[in-house]
Amino acid sequence: MKKFLLPLIALTLMISACGGGKSEKKLSEADKMLLETAKRYFATLPAPNDPNTPLAQLGKKLYYETALSANEQLSCNSCHPIATYGVDNKRVSPGFDGTLGTRNSPTTFNAWFHVAQFWDGRSPDLADQAKGPVLNPIEMGLQSPEDVVRILKSKPEYVEMFTAAFPGQEDPITFDNFAIAIAEFEGTLATPAAFDAFLDGAVEALDDQQKQGLSMFIETGCIACHIGPGLGGNMMQRFGLVHGPYYEYTGSQSDPGRAAVTGNEADKYVFKTPSLRNIEMTAPYFHDGSVESLEEAIRIMAYTQLGKQLSHEEVETLIAFFRTLTGKIPESAL
Repeated sequence: MKKFLLPLIALTLMISACGGGKSEKKLSEADKMLLETAKRYFATLPAPNDPNTPLAQLGKKLYYETALSANEQLSCNSCHPIATYGVDNKRVSPGFDGTLGTRNSPTTFNAWFHVAQFWDGRSPDLADQAKGPVLNPIEMGLQSPEDVVRILKSKPEYVEMFTAAFPGQEDPITFDNFAIAIAEFEGTLATPAAFDAFLDGAVEALDDQQKQGLSMFIETGCIACHIGPGLGGNMMQRFGLVHGPYYEYTGSQSDPGRAAVTGNEADKYVFKTPSLRNIEMTAPYFHDGSVESLEEAIRIMAYTQLGKQLSHEEVETLIAFFRTLTGKIPESAL
């Protein structure tokens, strides 16, 4: 572990005291330095929404609702299953008639604080994002917002739940409120993990190899994109920043990324940086699901984004750290 901690010592101020608690006094200098450095780049997950409110309960029911699809068989949970960390583990997901989408379905877990939604960042928040799939002709296939409202109003249970979730509104079943409710539920999908305990001062939550992986993650330069509480999800970045175009290394088709939204050539191959929360559980990887192996995804990222070639040992050390980002699926969402 020392070979990865030495550069951190040059970048981190020595900590003379850690607050006076007995457990903090027992921290080794190496652990103190690693913890202090980690806090500069990362943060624990922000508090999630309360899953027990009428609005969140409505959002949960809507998330699982198959009546809001053209074949009455698809729901948000079809492509983003709660039981498997908000992903279907497919390269791309099939729509209501079996037609495959063009981009990998990203996890809905820990997504409420991201800078934007969708791989190309075309939605500013979860409520706006929730309006997309239900009307997408390849995904759930409804024709209009009016179709959504009509279906919901035909079900007495939804009339009751919308009234409770939006008290005081004369006509609470609207397309906007449908999206707000789903976003409220998705804001409950937090998975705090061992890394959060570490950031809170419980350094024993990580073993030596995992601490070594954290040090390596910082030193290798992964923090150029993967920072904050999600270790990603907070910026748009070009895929193939150092060595590109990216598809030469993934074996996939070219996708213009954000440029298709903005029409700006400078946005070509730019995608939202994915969160690394639960990353070991959310294969396949990248916007097109072109890479099945986490090991291979790490190698591609290191080379295309940082210009570095990692050894097998280095990749395994990073994966050891990534395992500390895997949390428990919230039972309230199941």
